[in-house]
Amino acid sequence: MNIQKCMQCFIIASLAVLAASFARADDAEAALGLGAIRGVALDGSGQPLAKVSVAIRSWDGSIDRMAISDSSGVFMADRLKPGPYRITASKEGLASAPVTTVEVAQNQITRPYVVLAAATPAAAAAPAAPLTMEQELQAMKDRIAVLEAELKARQATAAAPAAPASPAPAPPAAITAAAVPPAVQTPSDPKPQVGGKAPTPAAPPQLAPTQRVPEALEAPEPAPAVDNFTPFAFANFTWLNGTPRNVDTVLDTKFFTPEVRFDTNYMEDFNQPLDHTIVGATESFRSGEVQVEQISVGGDFHWQNVRGRVLTMFGMFATTTPRNDASFGVGQWDLRGAYKYTSEAYGGYHFNVNHGLNVDAGIFVSYIGLFSYYNFDNWTYQPSYVSSNTPWFFNGVRVQWFPTNKLKIEPWFINGWQSYAKYNGHPGLGGQLLWMPKEWFKLVANQYGYGQDNLGLPHTERIHTDDSIEVRYYHNPESLHISNMAFSLTGDAGCQYGGGLQCTGAPSKNKESFVGWMLYDRIWFHKDLYALTLGGGEMSNWGRYLTLLPPINGADAVTGSPYFPEAPGLRAHMWDSTVTFQYMPREYITWWTEVGYRHSDIPYFAGRGGVTPPGFPFGGTNGAPAQYACMSGAPSGATDLPTATTNCASAGGVWFPDLRRSETKLSFGVMVKF
Repeated sequence: MNIQKCMQCFIIASLAVLAASFARADDAEAALGLGAIRGVALDGSGQPLAKVSVAIRSWDGSIDRMAISDSSGVFMADRLKPGPYRITASKEGLASAPVTTVEVAQNQITRPYVVLAAATPAAAAAPAAPLTMEQELQAMKDRIAVLEAELKARQATAAAPAAPASPAPAPPAAITAAAVPPAVQTPSDPKPQVGGKAPTPAAPPQLAPTQRVPEALEAPEPAPAVDNFTPFAFANFTWLNGTPRNVDTVLDTKFFTPEVRFDTNYMEDFNQPLDHTIVGATESFRSGEVQVEQISVGGDFHWQNVRGRVLTMFGMFATTTPRNDASFGVGQWDLRGAYKYTSEAYGGYHFNVNHGLNVDAGIFVSYIGLFSYYNFDNWTYQPSYVSSNTPWFFNGVRVQWFPTNKLKIEPWFINGWQSYAKYNGHPGLGGQLLWMPKEWFKLVANQYGYGQDNLGLPHTERIHTDDSIEVRYYHNPESLHISNMAFSLTGDAGCQYGGGLQCTGAPSKNKESFVGWMLYDRIWFHKDLYALTLGGGEMSNWGRYLTLLPPINGADAVTGSPYFPEAPGLRAHMWDSTVTFQYMPREYITWWTEVGYRHSDIPYFAGRGGVTPPGFPFGGTNGAPAQYACMSGAPSGATDLPTATTNCASAGGVWFPDLRRSETKLSFGVMVKF
């Protein structure tokens, strides 16, 4: 035993000498392109834990290290090849920590933490196997061999010819004696070894006052490691249309990430409708008024792989979005009222499969149409018809699978096409394929089918494809002139068939089809302080099944309107263009102004006379949008024009809305997102 103690003292002294040599050596870590882990072990209350056994294993199994946390809870592993690692931790009397996955980057220090909670009585009763003296001695010998090899490499680097010396920077913390870990295993040893208590390192040499290194020459803090494990975290994609441009998250915690949105606008429709009503959009509603489009508060919950998200919806969106969903007209209960003030709400679980597997159930924001439901995320305020006339939300279940950090495969099982409920016999099936292999490129493909989505048409099914690419073709972020340039291109096609309807053929044969596209180009200026976006699009929708119903006399997707029939074979062909300027002094706020022009081959947009019946005591709408209205404002009691003409003879005749073929609109606004 005395011989073993002497050997142990000799080995400890050798480690101290080698550690002091490392403190004076140049930084060879950068030359070797390796990384390191400096982690902290904590108990359930957040206090540091000593003597925690930590296993650090590379994803491919080529590296296997063991470490013991010190009195500050710190555990360390040096000279790690870049790549993903799994960290497990255990301590007698405590439950093992969940597996932690980290990414070690070249020349960077990764700083994870592991949390060990109190063990169950059964687990606490099983004592950990004691460490043998042979294991401790073997770990120390292995560490000496590694340190000697590294010291030779450093000395060889120092012997190379160098330029005239200038004041040398202070030794980085990564190569001081304090960085020597208490336990280590060489990569060649397939069995993890556990070391004993680390020796107290020798203090690094101090510079005399006259030798002080100027602050500008001191070693800078290492740049943050690139996250190559979290999906799409390897690059900055905030330039994308339909993606929020926030880089920082305010008040983020490890349990909850808050989100707050405000969107206020002023719009001037040059048609000057008397009732101030703007027609045919999911973002533009009132003319000549300041209106709050969106007020949302919520965020994301995340703890031990359990996920949850809720985002409330107040403002104009709370009443304008549900009106385009006809599914609440099926069966009982007030679904539209139940979800009126909710834009997103779901719970689910994250599985540690590949780069992640999420299974969520609830209400999801749709990605069909490229543009985000939330205007803050978009290049323009008013999107083209391909986006504005397709779903904003789905109720159902989704699975998000990330086989790599650049690819997402997302199947959907949903109630129907923008619907709270299932219309008929078949739910909707669909999904998304998202591929972003480079920071400058995005491809997204959304597919939908099988669902029977029409109220009153139980045998009619719908199919739809929506595909987009986005390309950033110029990137000079520090330029005071043009800093970025990008474009987006979207194409949509679909149809309804069955129950007497068909996708192709003559309009007289109940043709129901949709085809459309939109193209936008965006230029950022002065380090992305300003941005200018030009673009527009076109759609042709036979049967008008995706054309937004004008809110004539308060009509919605359930009631329909005799003034704008949506019957098979009826055509709606429309195109539009916008010019949008945005000022973004902070990542949390956008000031914007936009000019847009929209055109239709049928009367569609509100004209000077508006789309609201006149007269009192009805206050504008008379509660019967499915009927023709009389000039007095009263309902005619009829859905066919001849009968309505007869019934309204004593009330001044039948009233008609003022619908025009074009609309020009000037808009201003401010949007905030935290």
